[in-house]
Amino acid sequence: MTQHTVVNGIKITINHVVHDVAGPTIVFLHDSLGCIQLWRDFPKQLADATNCNFLVYDRQGYGASAPFGPEPRDSGYLEKEADFLDALLAQLNIEQAILFGHSDGGSIAVIAAAKYPASIRAVISEAAHLFVEEITLNGIRDAVTAYEHTALKRRLERYHGTKTDAVFWAWAGTWLNEAYRDWSIEHFVPRITCPVLVIQGVDDEFGSMRQVTAITNHTAGHAERMILEHTRHNPHRETPELVLRRCVDFLEQQVLHERP
Repeated sequence: MTQHTVVNGIKITINHVVHDVAGPTIVFLHDSLGCIQLWRDFPKQLADATNCNFLVYDRQGYGASAPFGPEPRDSGYLEKEADFLDALLAQLNIEQAILFGHSDGGSIAVIAAAKYPASIRAVISEAAHLFVEEITLNGIRDAVTAYEHTALKRRLERYHGTKTDAVFWAWAGTWLNEAYRDWSIEHFVPRITCPVLVIQGVDDEFGSMRQVTAITNHTAGHAERMILEHTRHNPHRETPELVLRRCVDFLEQQVLHERP
């Protein structure tokens, strides 16, 4: 059941399920066009399989949360989202967070784990971006064509309503801006000390294996990778059983074994 909370004066829609107040909470961070609804039942499945609490939320501008503010999006937007996440966790009294981030959400998880290590127990990063690649830009150009000439816009309107244009062009316009070519969050990775699982589809249309290596080779903590053949940008939707099983194993070995 979704609820609303206000963080830093911004109304945010959340789905927060608590089974054990003292236990860890898996926090799901959606992608650049996502929202609570588009996670479907994956958050509950992973939380149930690990006996964890879970939190899913629509970032500002997405889904049922408040629209974007008047300021244009800048190249530091993902770091701002990581700071907002820290404020949200504090407001909800979540002191043991396991971050599961997809795409933009994966990038946010990487930044948050580096900046706020006291509250982050582990990171599962799925199809995250640490720097700009030509494959990413080509994928976004294809998405722009689909948005303008297919039913993609109408499908997204089911989730974002009147905010749909703002959501889409905030993503496409930022990444395709020439000034964004040098964007990188690689400098955050060596500051990550918690365990990290990196999930990537071999056929991801938005990123290459270079993104995986940038995390697993440079994090200061334990790092594992899950590379999925014949899988594109949404492994948790394309191969949910495989991803679920791997995430459960990772969390049980690296985090949950510490529980009494």
